[in-house]
Amino acid sequence: MRMIELVDVSRSYGGLTKVAALSNINLTIGAGERVAVMGPSGSGKSTFLNLVCGLDQPTAGTILIDGVDIGILDDDSRTRLRRERIGMIFQTFNLLPTLTAIENVALPLRLNGMSRRVAEPRAVAMLKRVGLGGRLDHRPDQLSGGERQRMAIARALIFEPPLLLADEPTGNLDSQTGDEILDLLDQLHGELNMTILLVTHNEEAIRFCDRLVRLRDGRVVNDEKMERGR
Repeated sequence: MRMIELVDVSRSYGGLTKVAALSNINLTIGAGERVAVMGPSGSGKSTFLNLVCGLDQPTAGTILIDGVDIGILDDDSRTRLRRERIGMIFQTFNLLPTLTAIENVALPLRLNGMSRRVAEPRAVAMLKRVGLGGRLDHRPDQLSGGERQRMAIARALIFEPPLLLADEPTGNLDSQTGDEILDLLDQLHGELNMTILLVTHNEEAIRFCDRLVRLRDGRVVNDEKMERGR
């Protein structure tokens, strides 16, 4: 089963002088796969991720997410797709500073109309699942970087999405904490069997993935299966 499919996808920016961020990308990612996307700065990684989650639109080509052509969706439908089908983890965590861990993690459920009485116990269970059972009422500024990333992971997975997108999830962490976050994602993948698309500069992330896609100058220059534990 295909979770992500890009067919002849290109994205250009600019007016008279256009700059190609991505050029004729053809890529298929199956359900349950863990794929690392790597490349130097300016290779198109961020554009690639923004297209897959529907925050940006391709100049040409088709993008299918779990069989849905996101190019034909209106803004509200794309937002609904992200809320219901795509979990997202960011390098900068993107947590709301005035909310507790429970409130941050419950937020996606609350935005989908779930009552606090139902949403918050689910948030507590997910926070315990990622090792933050002792930090339920803490705000982000009361937590370490690794704990904030665990909170962000709990928020991204609170509705158990089939697709998880992670943008440099270890980028702001020291190497030991980054390894702990990768191990946590590995554990959660085994429990939830979601598809994970991981955009990263961290070569250590390769050991966590089934496949490595390298971008350069907006094109796929390498796509290979990885040996686990490498």
